[in-house]
Amino acid sequence: MLALYRLVAHIPIPGLDDAALENLFSNNQLLGFLDLFSGGALRRMSIVALGVFPYITASIIMQLLTPVIPTLQNMSREGEAGRVKINRIVHWATVPIAFAQAFAQLVLLQQANVLTNVGFTGDALLPTIAAILSMTAGTMFLVWLGELITERGIGNGISLIIFAGIVVGFPGLLAQGFLDRDNIIGVFFFALIGVLIVALIVVFNEAHRRIPVQYGRSIFRGGQMYRQSGSSYIPLRINSAGMIPLIFAFSIVILPGTVAQYLTSAGGFLGDLAGNLQVALSPTGPIYWVLAFVLVVAFTFFYTLVVFQQQSIAENLQRNGGFVLGIRPGRPTQDYLNRVIVRLTMGGALFLGFIAIVPYLASLVTNVEAIALSSTSLLIMVGVGLDTLRQLEAQLMMRNYEGFMR
Repeated sequence: MLALYRLVAHIPIPGLDDAALENLFSNNQLLGFLDLFSGGALRRMSIVALGVFPYITASIIMQLLTPVIPTLQNMSREGEAGRVKINRIVHWATVPIAFAQAFAQLVLLQQANVLTNVGFTGDALLPTIAAILSMTAGTMFLVWLGELITERGIGNGISLIIFAGIVVGFPGLLAQGFLDRDNIIGVFFFALIGVLIVALIVVFNEAHRRIPVQYGRSIFRGGQMYRQSGSSYIPLRINSAGMIPLIFAFSIVILPGTVAQYLTSAGGFLGDLAGNLQVALSPTGPIYWVLAFVLVVAFTFFYTLVVFQQQSIAENLQRNGGFVLGIRPGRPTQDYLNRVIVRLTMGGALFLGFIAIVPYLASLVTNVEAIALSSTSLLIMVGVGLDTLRQLEAQLMMRNYEGFMR
């Protein structure tokens, strides 16, 4: 299925100017960031150019709306049936998001003289509708492939599709570093920093604090009361937000520079302001990376706390007869867990902020600027690799048990 995804990624929409397309991507940071999720398909403007980004956007929106809308909040408490309903809503929401993003991409390509006929009037109507439908269908096709991989394969299918797209760009990255420059020592230290960062990501992704929990329940059987007890723990991860804060932060940091790029030709005060903004928010300057660090830390706290409140851990513990040692059930348990998750998130937020600015620091130390090391790519790759490894171990364990029982 991953091979089929890579095959479809090489089928372009018709009427493209390849030279103008390459020039557009070399000068547009936002498109380069979105190309991360399509595995180079956006750079070729294939029918899967949007990748699974509309689906990710719909999922994030649904996660943020769940604690706000009572109907979605009730669905999230219905267990598996509620999860299926929410997943169906996410699928339906993906379609209009994909439509909007596909049309925005076509308009951007028309402004860069990559496409000529874009619009809903005259001769441009049919090519525009065909391109939008093709790109939307490509996104839903990738989502369907991802779900098939999840159901019949090993690992999360959507994550594996993103993972495959990132890995495909590695040969070009290596060629860019070793063939475009003569700084072999700098490239070696750059690779060493990359390996150390991967090790650091593994440590922080697996790090968690165990909150001890005791279970006590009274059961009436045959007219007599029996007490059952047991112990377990709640694993609270240091980096429970994953890659989402990085996506939020870099999208916001890149957006002003992208908008300023189209306003520089306006002239006058607005043109001068846009030009200064574009220089100030250049990825080669410190302001860009300081702003990225601050936004990553802020979004990590915001996203972690929103998602943690949705889990209703204290309420579920009280319903199942569980309690944290030394803490009263109910509201005191919720307050205690909130204090713990805030302290843990402080470490996770600083970690993600450091990961966000690692590319800039690595280029300063090694003087290698030809290799564009993406912290988001490393975080996705390590997370998907660890998750796939755990599922492989679970499958092997299950097969061993089945063989033992036979």
